Amino acid sequence: MSRFNSYKRTNIILQHLKMSNHTDAAAEVLLERKGCAGVITLNRPRFLNTLTLGMIRQIYAQLKKWEQDPKTFLIIIKGAGEKAFCAGGDIRALSEARNTNQKMLQDLFREEYILNNAIDSCQKPYIALIHGITMGGGVGVSVHGQFRVATEKSVFAMPETAIGLFPDVGGGYFLPRLQGKLGYFLALTGFRLKGRDVYTAGIATHFVDFEKLGMLEEDLLALKSPSKENIADVLETYHAKSKTDQDKPFILEEHMDKINSWFSANTVEQIVDNLQQDGSSFALEQLKVIKKMSPTSLKITLRQLMEGSSKTLPEVLIMEYRLSQACMKGHDFHEGVRAGILLYDSAFLSHFMTC
Repeated sequence: MSRFNSYKRTNIILQHLKMSNHTDAAAEVLLERKGCAGVITLNRPRFLNTLTLGMIRQIYAQLKKWEQDPKTFLIIIKGAGEKAFCAGGDIRALSEARNTNQKMLQDLFREEYILNNAIDSCQKPYIALIHGITMGGGVGVSVHGQFRVATEKSVFAMPETAIGLFPDVGGGYFLPRLQGKLGYFLALTGFRLKGRDVYTAGIATHFVDFEKLGMLEEDLLALKSPSKENIADVLETYHAKSKTDQDKPFILEEHMDKINSWFSANTVEQIVDNLQQDGSSFALEQLKVIKKMSPTSLKITLRQLMEGSSKTLPEVLIMEYRLSQACMKGHDFHEGVRAGILLYDSAFLSHFMTC
């Protein structure tokens, strides 16, 4: 029996690893006309709805069609399952393409950034239901839209400095425009915002209880030839009714003055000095985090945000495309992905071998 159980566990592990390298392009993203809206569903729940090049291409093409369709009055994007809206891009595929498919590295970043800009300039109201994990590329297909709805289960982060990259998908545009130096702090540390804090920080435009999210979508789809104002009214009604964590202070509220001071420095070295000199437990905690990040990524990210603070989104995306290609040729990103995959696989194997 013990030998049988061991064999069974090994098969489960092998099936998982096989599935993690397999994607069904036809099912990765669902594009549907429902009521007055076009609905995009990121459909890779087993992989936290991470984006592939095929998904990006399908979404962009359909977005452009709906934008010109007089019967489509709004566009909704959401993630399948309850864990994630979208946890980012498929970084494993990116790293593997380094030695086998250089064109794919160029195409993915270019077409993803084109999609980000298309969302920003979309002529139809664009509503992202950012329930669950929303990171990296998931931020790119949501934050540039007109409306972003968070729930108590939303988790926002831009963790790219941990894998030798930088907070792209327009991060150089929206992050420096958050209150004070909050965006600089989020970019350099990868700090996670959860629940209502995603709204308070300005990432989301509305906050709705998860149990009401389905009803909100139904009410939006039932609108008859709605104007932008009609859509905003529905969102505001649901937002106003949500009482979850309404009186809870922003998680970084007590630290914002210091964050604004520490991260006003023009160099990473000065930010590190500021944190060391402060010496508080919060400062030392952030210092510990920063020291684990790619030094190159930290410097690129700080300069990216400083430059992006005065650029338009298209200008930022052009800058970020050039940066992305430089990072793909470097060492830090591929080593960061390798280390991350080892951690993931080790945790997964450990879990199943002890079941």
